[in-house]
Amino acid sequence: MHRRRLRPALVALATIASLLAPNLVTTPPAMAAPAGGKKVIANLFEWNWPSVASECTSTLGPKGYGYVQVSPPQEHVRGNQWWVAYQPVSYRIESRKGTREQFRSMVATCQAAGVKVIVDAVINHMSGQANGGTGWAGSSYQHYVYPGIYQAQDFNYCGRNGNNDIANYHDRYEVQYCELVNLADLKTGSDYVRSRLAAYLNDLLSLGVDGFRLDASKHMPAADIANILSRLDRRPYIVQEVIFGAGEPITPNEYTGNGDVHEFRYGKDLARVFRSERLAYLRNFGAGWGHLPSGVSAVFIDNHDTQRDDGGVLTYRDRGIYALANAFMLAWPYGSPSVMSSYTFNSRDAGPPSDGTNKTLNTVCYSGWECEHRWPVIANMVGFRNATEGTGVSNWYDNGNNHIAFSRTGRGFITINDEDAAVNGRSYYTGLPAGRYCDIIHGTYSNGTCTGPIITVDANGWFPANVPAHDAIAIHTSARLP
Repeated sequence: MHRRRLRPALVALATIASLLAPNLVTTPPAMAAPAGGKKVIANLFEWNWPSVASECTSTLGPKGYGYVQVSPPQEHVRGNQWWVAYQPVSYRIESRKGTREQFRSMVATCQAAGVKVIVDAVINHMSGQANGGTGWAGSSYQHYVYPGIYQAQDFNYCGRNGNNDIANYHDRYEVQYCELVNLADLKTGSDYVRSRLAAYLNDLLSLGVDGFRLDASKHMPAADIANILSRLDRRPYIVQEVIFGAGEPITPNEYTGNGDVHEFRYGKDLARVFRSERLAYLRNFGAGWGHLPSGVSAVFIDNHDTQRDDGGVLTYRDRGIYALANAFMLAWPYGSPSVMSSYTFNSRDAGPPSDGTNKTLNTVCYSGWECEHRWPVIANMVGFRNATEGTGVSNWYDNGNNHIAFSRTGRGFITINDEDAAVNGRSYYTGLPAGRYCDIIHGTYSNGTCTGPIITVDANGWFPANVPAHDAIAIHTSARLP
């Protein structure tokens, strides 16, 4: 039956369920693109550089995150809103998040902790301030004049809709040559503009950056992006923001030759399933749902745009159900997963916690900052993802509704009960070696000990458990007790 249930404030504890027949499912293994063995990305949205550096050492590295994504580092317009970072006025690495030297130090610190750095790079446009002004670091600018960088001839003027803004997303020309909400649209087909953008990205590479999230990629022809990337000093990890729109002429598939592409349908579809449909439908989730191929897909439950603009997605406000959806994402072998880390906001435009000059304050988790990447369920499932990387799905079980279970063949097992009632007195077939495992949904494994329940898998690969409503159990071979 389709329904919505009350959401618990926290994900609780798990225990026993019925016989799950070993039922092989031919889901392909993940082929996520980022280099290196650890592929999970923590998106520390609007964190300042000293806080990112500290988090890499204290949490991201120890928990096994492979990458940290940081917000745009270039000089931007003044203001408190979150979107000021997406309005460049120069390519100086100085913003409300910190100085060039703080940025350089952050990159080195994160890499020393085993965490690579992805920069959110704004290369489609400059500012949207019609009257110009003075940027964060003191650079003067006008809407179409950025001294020493761009002049009027370096921008596209589509001559439509009375204000050059995009109005029709079913018109390719308009989407790629008109302005996105008045943001001065760079002429990325111009050799000069391409060389200037490449110089900015190369500067970041010289500071040690490992990859780029290319903001607003849909608003640039894929060939323009390819040309810019061809000018880089070394090949970074690339993920492009291309939002799928039904019936629109510009599709995410056009951009896969340049690198990974954000699969926006993933978070929307998963939220719909968790909110009002059946987890049983997730048996072939991903490419089987018409999403991009796994090897070029970058996935997330929410990001800074969707949590503000798409009422259907799950966000930190959904608490327990949000944690369960993230647990599924990190358990399921599709795409390169990003975990969102937000600050608390009550209005769409609200910026991060800041001082009186709008300089971003140091992050204090759970005090103005949500820090979802630290939530124990999510942080511990990063280890699950690392332990099971490269394996497929087997032993799928569902009850036809909202109780599912599956193995990551030979390495891990998870069961999620999103029913409104507990599932008791059942046993689960895992296909894992016999032994005692830490249930990482409810405890943390470290140095051979577990702070939560112990799951005992017998010689035949089974274990008994009770699973409360809206809860889960997850075990993997890297959290097996002596």
